[in-house]
Amino acid sequence: MIIDVHGHYTTAPAALGAWRDLQIAALKDPSCGPRPSDLRISDDELRESIETNQLAKMRERGSDLTIFSPRASFMAHHIGDFQTSSTWAAICNELCHRVAEMFPDHFVGAAMLPQSPGVDPASCIPELERCVREYGFVGINLNPDPSGGHWTSPPLTDRHWYSLYEKMVELDIPAMIHVSTSCNACFHTTGAHYLNADTTAFMQCLTGDLFKDFPPLRFLIPHGGGAVPYHWGRFRGLAQELKKPLLDEHLLDNIFFDTCVYHQPGIDLLTKVIPVKNVLFASEMIGAVRGIDPLTGHHYDDTKRYIAATPHLSDQERHLVYEGNARRVFPRLDARLKARGR
Repeated sequence: MIIDVHGHYTTAPAALGAWRDLQIAALKDPSCGPRPSDLRISDDELRESIETNQLAKMRERGSDLTIFSPRASFMAHHIGDFQTSSTWAAICNELCHRVAEMFPDHFVGAAMLPQSPGVDPASCIPELERCVREYGFVGINLNPDPSGGHWTSPPLTDRHWYSLYEKMVELDIPAMIHVSTSCNACFHTTGAHYLNADTTAFMQCLTGDLFKDFPPLRFLIPHGGGAVPYHWGRFRGLAQELKKPLLDEHLLDNIFFDTCVYHQPGIDLLTKVIPVKNVLFASEMIGAVRGIDPLTGHHYDDTKRYIAATPHLSDQERHLVYEGNARRVFPRLDARLKARGR
């Protein structure tokens, strides 16, 4: 199987964005805001939004299953308060659940959390549990910076996050570390903020000892790990200066990287520097980079081509990247697939 671990519902019907606009417009007087029941999106609308977009590209490019979560830039945890985020997360997660129910062979959900700046992450646990236990979601997206580019939350190694980690370990689910829209003009959302966050999350984990407290905890760092593979020597050297163990034993039982890297040299580097057991196939198709590369004639986000063309990967290693590692990192996905005879 070809399992894409990084997909977002970027093609949701326009009614979703219109509802959100009304919610934001009513922040000063929530009594004037829309009710969740005011949002009406039919099954036919959902089906068309998927069949003509994500599913069409999956068939064209040869991938089988996508772990599907709400649009990352739509999370916007810095807008409003916890109640704003709670209502919005529930709506977005339900839509992803409906998509997964319509196309069970092709999509499985991962949850957006109702995070809010300054609010205890434990407040997210009811929505997390609902998505895993009722919807059958297999993972979550965890935003290390709900402030939207101002980094007001403690590092991921701080006890501030521990209640959430305890629940993740109990449910045996990983978290993709994924920020949302930047409201800081210094950081372009997809070109800087996302990649900064990937690098920052890795460095936070390097300087701490989080995985001594939570040995089963698993983080997936997207977009190829930001700067991490490119500067692997720097991180090895910093770990050495900090008297940390070698990175393989300090972090690589718990941290994994996806292949949302949109050119061949980047994928070649990623799969040379990072152990293959830590690399999971992903494309984030119809996401941040949607165009066609004039040098190749193919879409930048058609990442399956890059894995297939990487000269130093064996067939066994490609199998790990395409499928084996995803089943190990997402055990609830593996169980779901086995129950379906896959």
